[in-house]
Amino acid sequence: MRLTILGGGGFRVPLIYRALLADREEGRVTHVTLHDLDASRLAAIGRVLRAQAGDDPLAPEVTATTDLTEALTGADFVFFAVRVHGLAGRAIDERVALDEGVLGQETVGAGGVAYGLRTVPVAIEVARRVAEVAPQAWVINFTNPAGMVTEAMAEHLGERVIGICDEPVGLGRRVLHALGADPATARLDYVGLNHLGWLRGVEVDGRDVLPGLLTDVAALKSFEEGRLFGTEWIRTLGAIPNPYLHYYYYNREAVAAERAAEQTRGAFLLEQQGRFYARLASDGVEAYEAWESTRHEREATYMAENRAAAGAGERDPSDMAAGGYERVALALMRAIARNERADLILNVRNHETLPDLDPFAVIEVPCVVDATGAHPCPTAALPEHAVGLVTSVKAVERAVIEAARTGSRGAALRAMAGHPLVDSVAVARRLLDNYQAQLPELGYLRP
Repeated sequence: MRLTILGGGGFRVPLIYRALLADREEGRVTHVTLHDLDASRLAAIGRVLRAQAGDDPLAPEVTATTDLTEALTGADFVFFAVRVHGLAGRAIDERVALDEGVLGQETVGAGGVAYGLRTVPVAIEVARRVAEVAPQAWVINFTNPAGMVTEAMAEHLGERVIGICDEPVGLGRRVLHALGADPATARLDYVGLNHLGWLRGVEVDGRDVLPGLLTDVAALKSFEEGRLFGTEWIRTLGAIPNPYLHYYYYNREAVAAERAAEQTRGAFLLEQQGRFYARLASDGVEAYEAWESTRHEREATYMAENRAAAGAGERDPSDMAAGGYERVALALMRAIARNERADLILNVRNHETLPDLDPFAVIEVPCVVDATGAHPCPTAALPEHAVGLVTSVKAVERAVIEAARTGSRGAALRAMAGHPLVDSVAVARRLLDNYQAQLPELGYLRP
């Protein structure tokens, strides 16, 4: 089976390759094509992958190219994992927003809108190219904002594009560990949009055991979300929120923590990864060890400002274990390629799953996957407290997609001003002006 990774020079590609190396089943991936616009990053990640593979005779062959048509030709699966304008763009997203006193996180708030506005046009063009060059391929979208990007690509690829995220996987793993439940037999009732969802039930042997967890203070405080949101708020909701909901529920504290930080997350990663790629350009560096130490530092500092604002302390080592989105991607490929049923939380079209959204809206819910693709499982309607938040954020996503398709600055302004974490049309207008001034990719927006 042939896999193409668009964004193949990205830092997290070795996580994918690690999962592929562990797969010894029939029908496994035997060839990986890395595609990136930056040849030096391709070379650096290629070094890491060669070190990972060692002398393993079953290691998938790896080739690299900067030519998109070459990369797509013959692919069975395409991973879309790009970052338009790189981490420098993320740092701009964050700083412009914080200068206006609003959140600038890469997928949430003004920063997420800016990221979407420059990413969705690229995603649409890639979807068109896949449809032309590799119509038989399945596209697995890693690119953030994942739900928005998946929905934009689905206009050209239909059900053959599926979005994935490691947040529901990590949340589920931590909750099941706190419950002492077996992941192989437990069923998670998770619902929402990407980075905007709630775990509202855990079924074990036909019984929902989540209510018992909500009454156990010690158990709630034993995992990251319990410490991040606090037991009182979790009990009030009757559900465990996705960690990214901290930006909504504790927005004032999150913004204050971000503004007080020595540097934004994007600026930190820009410096950190700059050092990493520079090191790998030199001879004599052990590539895999350099990557692994950088990854560990990256994971340890994830959402550090939110934890500081909540008084949640340092991350538990178990929270930093690898095995998130790359394992979801591998399970997804196996299920489709081998027609082996898998139960996964994915970003897919709604169809009739949630009555508050139309059939084409991409949502994040448990799905059954087989050779025909991913199919959302029937689920109860959104809880009342979630309806307004989900529908308003979906309207923002739709406005971003409209702007990307039409070049309408008006649609872009509607997206920015309509986001629940942007509190003024005047602020939204200044944000958009500043983003356009600093991000050349937004030059397509016209009055």
